[in-house]
Amino acid sequence: MALDTLLSTPVSFTASAVEELTRLMGEPGFDQQQKLRVGVKGGGCSGMTYVLGFDVPKEGDMQFTFEGIPCCMEAAHQIYLYGMNIDWQGGLNSRGFTFNNPNASSTCGCGTSFAV
Repeated sequence: MALDTLLSTPVSFTASAVEELTRLMGEPGFDQQQKLRVGVKGGGCSGMTYVLGFDVPKEGDMQFTFEGIPCCMEAAHQIYLYGMNIDWQGGLNSRGFTFNNPNASSTCGCGTSFAV
């Protein structure tokens, strides 16, 4: 086992999120070298914004798998994201991924920005 592979997952996904991510990974032309990148970046109305997208892992990334979905994140982001649950809302009024982060002291109305 590689040292950069975690034994537990820092974030989790609901069944609907797993289903949507699996669907996206099964699309024709999906690059199988990419993993789901979970992270944060500065910005947004509350100070930090979530990052969720497919990317090739970089040196020093933490890697983990959640229900068959290969994931990666910068090690420094774990302090902001540990214990977070990601959901997929497929409704007409609210469609997209949502983030339930126990580390956030406040979030904005759009749900993609937070403060710690």
